[in-house]
Amino acid sequence: MKKSLQLKTPPSLWKNLGPSFILLGLALGSGELILWPYLAANWGLGLLWGALLGISLQYVLNTEVMRYSLAWSESVFVGFRRLSILIPVWYIVSTAIPWSIPGFSSAAAEIVHRLLPFLPTQAVAIFLLLLAGTVLSVGKSLYKTMVRFQTAVILIGMLIIIALTFMFTNIADWQMAGWGILGNGGSWWFFPAGVQVTAFLAAFAYAGAGGNLNLAQSFYIKEKGFGMGVYAEKVGSVLRGTHKETTLRGQTFTQNTANTRRWKEWWRHVTTEHFLIFWLLGFVTIVLLSVLSYATVYSHATESGLSFLYAESKVIGDSAGNFVRIVFLSLAAMMLFSTQLGVLESSARIISENIVLLTKWKKNKADVTASFSIVVWSQIAIGILVYALGFTEPRVLITLSAILNAAAMMVSFILIGILNKKRLLPAQQPHIWRTAFLILGAVFFALLLALTVFS
Repeated sequence: MKKSLQLKTPPSLWKNLGPSFILLGLALGSGELILWPYLAANWGLGLLWGALLGISLQYVLNTEVMRYSLAWSESVFVGFRRLSILIPVWYIVSTAIPWSIPGFSSAAAEIVHRLLPFLPTQAVAIFLLLLAGTVLSVGKSLYKTMVRFQTAVILIGMLIIIALTFMFTNIADWQMAGWGILGNGGSWWFFPAGVQVTAFLAAFAYAGAGGNLNLAQSFYIKEKGFGMGVYAEKVGSVLRGTHKETTLRGQTFTQNTANTRRWKEWWRHVTTEHFLIFWLLGFVTIVLLSVLSYATVYSHATESGLSFLYAESKVIGDSAGNFVRIVFLSLAAMMLFSTQLGVLESSARIISENIVLLTKWKKNKADVTASFSIVVWSQIAIGILVYALGFTEPRVLITLSAILNAAAMMVSFILIGILNKKRLLPAQQPHIWRTAFLILGAVFFALLLALTVFS
């Protein structure tokens, strides 16, 4: 006789905080730190409406991913494997290729070298990769390690960003930001003349984690024990965790009045937690850094990437002193390393789980900790090899990464909509407005994919 599974009553919202900090940490080093501030420096704050729409679309995608794992004691990738054996192949390829080149540690190393010129960039980049691998290996719980690290970086970063914004911005800058959220750039609406459409679309895509990494939220709420995740077996760390075979396929809860009521409570809790941490804190960070960029380097000729960041740091240093410049660049390096750590952990989880789903599906058991450790250290070895050969980020690989990330987001919006309609009972399925948002997300990323290919 099948055992009746009951949903537990969710704890207070304060105790539910945590999983979304990891996903927010993935966004810090790309959209928040570089892409949106770059747009603000060159075209003003009238494009902030795109950040609002972009992070809102990703909020819907992420919460739909959480919906599945909340109802089933398994990751969303197990659900995809139930649909087709081809889907794990797609997620292995579309995760491994875009995130193989350790660009964030390279960028962090370059900033460290700029601050401490006697440290060679290549050696620092390799050290940061090894440090990331060590952080992921020594903690007893992989989930707790990531939550504690990313939460600390985000909270420290927010305090510094708020202080810098207070020092360098005025009321007029914030008025422009308010109009920008509505799409008004002063003399134009929504798109200024000469704006780089690909730069805007890239920032739009990275107003959050980007690519397949959004789907890693499924792991985090499962390991936090949200909903049916309380019945799921957890992933330990490489060195201190327990290495044992865990069950791949999960179970859903028994449909009764009490469980339906608790489901609604859980859904309200997880969507609120993700709204406060990922959506609200993420959007506020984008706005703060964009307004800071606008106030310091707008109307000056600026380039993308780190050249733009250095221009901003110079203005900050000239006005507030070299110490403040050092603090700003140190924060940037810390955020980039935090993003590299998150990318390494999330991509390794996704790749290793999908490999296991291909090879161990019939057995329904696998040592997921061992699989994760093999993948994560293989990625580090590839990164070190790239550095040792003198490569940074070849143009072809960057273009291919952009194409695959756009395709990955498009496919994920479609697949999660199908999965939640097919695998969840009517009481747990998404409302029609959420389905409409998933379709909108898929259409947008199809457009991004087409523009990237043709450009």
